[in-house]
Amino acid sequence: MKAFFFSLMLFFQLQTFAKTYNVLDYGAKADGVTKDTKAVQNAIDVCTKDGGGTVVIPSGKTVVIGTIYLKDFVTLRVENGAVLLGSPNFEDYATNTHKNTYKNEPHMDRCLIFAENAKSFAIDGYGIIDGNGSPKNFNKKKGNGRPMLLRFLNCKDIRMNNITLQNPAAWTSAWLYCDEIVVDGIKIVSRINHNGDGLDFDGCTNVRVSNSSFDTSDDSICLQTSRPDKPCKDITITNCVFTSKWAAMRIGLASRGDFDSVTVSNCTFHDIQDAGLKIQMNEGGEMKNMTFSNLVMRNVPRPIFMTFCQQRAGVDAPMEMLPMKAMHSFIFDGIIADNKALDKNSAIFITGMPNHYITDIQLHNIQMTVSGGGTKQDAKNVIKEYNLETLGNWWPEFGKVGTLPVSGIYARHINGLYVNNVHVHAVNKDKRPVVVFDDVKNYDVSKVYLNRNPISKKQFVKK
Repeated sequence: MKAFFFSLMLFFQLQTFAKTYNVLDYGAKADGVTKDTKAVQNAIDVCTKDGGGTVVIPSGKTVVIGTIYLKDFVTLRVENGAVLLGSPNFEDYATNTHKNTYKNEPHMDRCLIFAENAKSFAIDGYGIIDGNGSPKNFNKKKGNGRPMLLRFLNCKDIRMNNITLQNPAAWTSAWLYCDEIVVDGIKIVSRINHNGDGLDFDGCTNVRVSNSSFDTSDDSICLQTSRPDKPCKDITITNCVFTSKWAAMRIGLASRGDFDSVTVSNCTFHDIQDAGLKIQMNEGGEMKNMTFSNLVMRNVPRPIFMTFCQQRAGVDAPMEMLPMKAMHSFIFDGIIADNKALDKNSAIFITGMPNHYITDIQLHNIQMTVSGGGTKQDAKNVIKEYNLETLGNWWPEFGKVGTLPVSGIYARHINGLYVNNVHVHAVNKDKRPVVVFDDVKNYDVSKVYLNRNPISKKQFVKK
């Protein structure tokens, strides 16, 4: 009994010393109409000055803000039933929040929540951060931009837990050159406006994302490198659910720096318009050492889409095309892709460059269900190279090359490709081969099946 009372007293003492800063105590009206930016910022400023604690958006309240700045040792807690709501007025978003790093997109430079050179801060709670990003508030006709929801620059030790992020006018988040990031149990819904990326990690290291769900109008998770001196490495993504108007995971595109040591596991993907795993090198970095395992996909037209080419993506990138380094060492193991409800353009598509090969790729234990329907003419299609003539000023998207001459796996300009235990089920008859290798060196293909039968020699074309 004495031990019980001692523990109880200790608990109450800890609660007493735990510092909380309720925004209502700093003047917030929390009526869903009044701009409470100053009150929330005052609470954050006092909290960090006191050495840290928790700034609380209380349950049952809607707090409207323009741009706020997170700082050292501050936990921003949006309680269950609370909403932190972005202002519908573009003028309430500050201009000193860095910028969007992609070319031709300065309209996304501003943001709602910003942190720079901050350490050991967090966002948590079971409430909602809502960007209020409807096109009625942010659109070209009004002549204004579309602010992102979150942007963190040169920060360290960041935690984001059990929060819902919804309705950004542009990307949900941009994490630039940050280290030690944990994202767990969050939900992102970003369908209200265009370019609604979920989590974009640019030049970040030691990143762990888990137990989260994504419903996005653009790429759900992006790994990118806008600076050659800031690599993206040591990334783990697990136990997540993705649905997207574009790609579930995009690795690369902005790729001036290196990518190294990425694992993606135990995730499901459904109803994705473009690709499940979209892995693209363009700007001169090196990409290596990645594994993708235990993934289930439904209505994902390109379960794996890899390109190695040249294109300028970043606003700070030099105008001339950079010399290409390397893209190598990928393992894909344990993928189910059910695409019977889609059209004939559902396949694995991997392409390097002439004389610049993607090297050392393993595809193991893959089961794909496709609709079929490819014709003899489709089987004769010659796929364009992803060069500047094909791309113009745009990205290496699938739409640039047209229908693939294959029903299962198309690989081009690869050195070291090993395929084992791949099962393709075609609902309708398909006149295209199951596997096409074009300029593939040092390969092995074993245990590939079409409708439960080993493929014939005609179903594996080597050019």
